[in-house]
Amino acid sequence: MKSIFKSIKGDKAIWAVAGLLALFSFLPVYSASSNLAYLYDDGNTIKYLIKHFAHLVLGFSILYGIHKIPFHYFKGLSIIALPIVIVLLVITIAQGTTIEGANASRWIRIPLVGVGFQTSTLAAVALMAYVARYLSRTKDREVSFKETLLPLWLPVFVVLSLILPANFSTAAIIFVMVTMLVFIGGYPLKYLAIILASGALFLTLFILSAKAFPGVFPNRVDTWMSRLDNFTDKQDTDADYQIEIAKIAIATGGVTGLGPGKSVQKNFLPQSSSDFIYAIIVEEFGIVGGLFLMFLYMLLLFRLVIVAHKANSMFGKLLVIGVGVPIVFQAMINMAVAVELFPVTGQTLPLISSGGTSIWMTCLALGMVLSVSAKREVQKKEMENIENPLDILSETL
Repeated sequence: MKSIFKSIKGDKAIWAVAGLLALFSFLPVYSASSNLAYLYDDGNTIKYLIKHFAHLVLGFSILYGIHKIPFHYFKGLSIIALPIVIVLLVITIAQGTTIEGANASRWIRIPLVGVGFQTSTLAAVALMAYVARYLSRTKDREVSFKETLLPLWLPVFVVLSLILPANFSTAAIIFVMVTMLVFIGGYPLKYLAIILASGALFLTLFILSAKAFPGVFPNRVDTWMSRLDNFTDKQDTDADYQIEIAKIAIATGGVTGLGPGKSVQKNFLPQSSSDFIYAIIVEEFGIVGGLFLMFLYMLLLFRLVIVAHKANSMFGKLLVIGVGVPIVFQAMINMAVAVELFPVTGQTLPLISSGGTSIWMTCLALGMVLSVSAKREVQKKEMENIENPLDILSETL
């Protein structure tokens, strides 16, 4: 056991936060999965717990393996990964996958093992690493807007265009995070304003096209467009069923909650173990549990800023911000949806919600962050081990 802890490198606080989130997740996932067990299975919730445990074991294996890779390798890997994820996105959206009769064109089934995989989450990590690489290469020189169109913005808009029809929330998060990253990376504001205007125009044209030609786009477009309409009209309809049950769960929880496993609304709330698991957590653990969870994500954000600040290279700084901050941003969106500050997005709670893809990609991103942090530790130790030249001279004399 000691050898395992000695082999763990990087920011220990990030390791601790990831471990605490993973350990805490077992209680709400086990409790909330009883809904799925009785509706779609024989009522056995143990298999859901074992499945969640397997997802976490594989996720932390990915985290451990990735954090051992020197982070500068991710420059080249991002170039290789980007065309691969674009091909995967094309395959995913073209196959028109359905799960239990519903459109699920954001998933692809891995051959042989038969496991579903959400390609947009992998695309997000690969794209952020690619953008960080490009910005680090241009940081010391002025670039024209035309010069950045093909190498920077073309891959961004290709990826977003392939994700948008099936998964608006993920596309929106990626666009916001890319915008934040290029701003931090020193991209000229006047060029960024053009990109923002272009993005708004593209989204407007896409929505108008979807309304004019509803048969051209996947059914998923109608889903997220109706969610936006329901959120803005502020009138309770049948489509607001999920959010209303979530708010009942939060109100029932009070300050200290009903206790682990004692949620009532999990029996009525769809996606209680994934998209709306935060509502179940507050119902069972109260506002105290909800605030503790929020504190862990804020601590993670704090450590991400410290790791980025201490990184010795621009690529390291941008990589930490690019792949790390979206984890916290996604968590805040998930919590905001539960209290109706945001429309329903389908975003999971990182390292808490059930679902393999979310856990694996979160661990992949954290592994990249810890790789940057581990490199900093190695350099610091090397500096400490360098002997003082005056001491060497005195010993020689």
